[in-house]
Amino acid sequence: MNKSLTRSIGFWLLLILSLVAAGVGGWLVAGQISSMTTTLLANTATGVDVYVGQSLVVVGAVLLGAGVIGIFIAVALTAVQSVLPSAAPVAVEAIDWTAQEPATAEALAAPVDETVAEDSGVAEGAVVETTDADERQNGSSGSTATATKISVK
Repeated sequence: MNKSLTRSIGFWLLLILSLVAAGVGGWLVAGQISSMTTTLLANTATGVDVYVGQSLVVVGAVLLGAGVIGIFIAVALTAVQSVLPSAAPVAVEAIDWTAQEPATAEALAAPVDETVAEDSGVAEGAVVETTDADERQNGSSGSTATATKISVK
């Protein structure tokens, strides 16, 4: 099992609903039995008290039994979870930051080719007019981020 049983919503629902069912069933059974006993011993019992009371006792007994079975299942799941071996944690190596070589001064001082195209097609000092399509791209390659004016820094 990959995750802890106590972190499972299904387990907690089973346990809580089982406890609720057992509690409601026990309350129904105890309430109806005591009501029937009181009225029968006082010779004031009516047909409704006796026959409806018996049906409610049966419904309460079913709820009580379902709750008890649910609690047994929750206990069994806990026992099975504790018996099964858990997955062994994977050991991860620590990163050796000293193994990386820093950039040397020679690599940083490498010559850069700074040639400029002589014939750019525009005379020096000339005013270049932009069209609406040129303005939307702002001289970019036309990527989605530039076309929608998103800063990608």
